Amino acid sequence: LLREKMTGEDTTKRNLSSPNGKDEPPSKQQATQNGTTTSDPTKPMVIMVTGGSGLVGQGIRMFVESSKKDNEKWVYLSSKDGDIRDRKATEAIFEKFKPTHVIHLAAKVGGLFANMAQKVEFYRENTLINDNVMECCRIYKVDKLVSFLSTCIFPDKTTYPIDETMLHDGPPHPSNEGYAYAKRLIDTMNRAYAEQYGCNFTSIIPTNIYGPHDNFSIQNGHVIPGLIHKCYIAKKEGKPFTIWGSGTPLRQFIYSLDLAELTVWVMRDYHSPDPITLSVDEASEVSIKHVALSVAKAMKFEGEVIFDTTKSDGQFKKTACNKKLRSYKPDYKFHTMDEGIQKSVDWFVENYEKARK
Repeated sequence: LLREKMTGEDTTKRNLSSPNGKDEPPSKQQATQNGTTTSDPTKPMVIMVTGGSGLVGQGIRMFVESSKKDNEKWVYLSSKDGDIRDRKATEAIFEKFKPTHVIHLAAKVGGLFANMAQKVEFYRENTLINDNVMECCRIYKVDKLVSFLSTCIFPDKTTYPIDETMLHDGPPHPSNEGYAYAKRLIDTMNRAYAEQYGCNFTSIIPTNIYGPHDNFSIQNGHVIPGLIHKCYIAKKEGKPFTIWGSGTPLRQFIYSLDLAELTVWVMRDYHSPDPITLSVDEASEVSIKHVALSVAKAMKFEGEVIFDTTKSDGQFKKTACNKKLRSYKPDYKFHTMDEGIQKSVDWFVENYEKARK
């Protein structure tokens, strides 16, 4: 039930530029002056990742294995470690692991129909989860909390590209308003905790995530893992690879290990309650057709590719602006779509039996 899902504002205004006015994140000393806590960079760190068994959590694990610092101990939670909807269970987890830093990925998530049918549960359970994690971070004096938001919680009626300042500019789409309002409150409370208690809490807004350890369900998975599984079956059975819709809608996709690397950077070096969007550039937006043909190439599928135009395309584009990220990381190089899809396909084929599907 608790799965990884796959980002503030001071008391006067929001600002898309660097919080300290330069092309670098504010220092921990500056963050303290801005109402957030600071920590000793030489002391041992225990970084606890809620929802650590999901797509992003596994991406962080894979990245950290190649870039772990000597003073860092990483703990990846799953639902087996306790029900963080429950306050006592959450306190027990904090008592056990004594984290100095928390990356909060856990959430009650679901598809369109689940969100429409269970708005109360999506609101209540996510609110309980987030409140328990945030309040325990305060009580147990956690140095830094990084929570995940989503582009799907932005206003339904908006202009594009969307950026961090637009999160609360209107109601979300009615279909997922329970989930969306619960998630929006993270941003509100990050600023409130900073102002009232000096807590160093922030949040991340990722665009569409894909990569190893994704949910490759054709019915319930997201577009890229769903296409990878569908193409795998088409190749195995010698049938056409059929994609629903015309393939014309545009999306920004971020490879999970890129997101993992940037998330760890946010934890270590970005010290502001203001959310930050982690996304590829607007110029890297690609069509669903491009994605599907890239999947077919990576899978070495040589059969017929069909776009079923009797199926709905959905929203044409949902472009997000990463200007704030680029003010800190102007030279960061993301995986290209073809590179990321090839790695995702290779992982799925190699791990077919144990992959979520």
